[in-house]
Order: sequence, then structure tokens, then C-alpha cells
Amino acid sequence: MVPGESGIIAGFSDQELSFKLMEMGFLPGTAIRFNFTAPFGDPICVTVSGYDLSLRKEEAATVSILG
Repeated sequence: MVPGESGIIAGFSDQELSFKLMEMGFLPGTAIRFNFTAPFGDPICVTVSGYDLSLRKEEAATVSILG
């Protein structure tokens, strides 16, 4: 995704990390928006379930998004 782009969460590729992400509001079928990347490329900021959240790139890579 590029900054400003939105999508729908389809699922996760890491079962263990998915529990942590779902507790933060990353539920399948929920809209997500990629806001920006920090100056050195990590972490990234997304909006999901009405909250702005920062994620490490390796965490974000486990989230599957539908365009």
C-alpha cells in the first residue's frame, strides 16, 4: 500500500501475531488506511477501527489486504 491508500483486512499470515493484532482492532472485514511511514522507514502508521496505530513493518507484512 502507498500512503493514503485504503483496503479491507482479509486475514493474517502469522497465526500467533494475529491474536495481538485482532486485540488492537485488526479484524477481518475491517477497513484499514495506510497513513505514512516514519522517516527511516519503520514503523508505519495505519488507521483501523477508528484508531491511528504504529506497526513494525514485519508485523504489518502479516496482514493480508483486499484492494
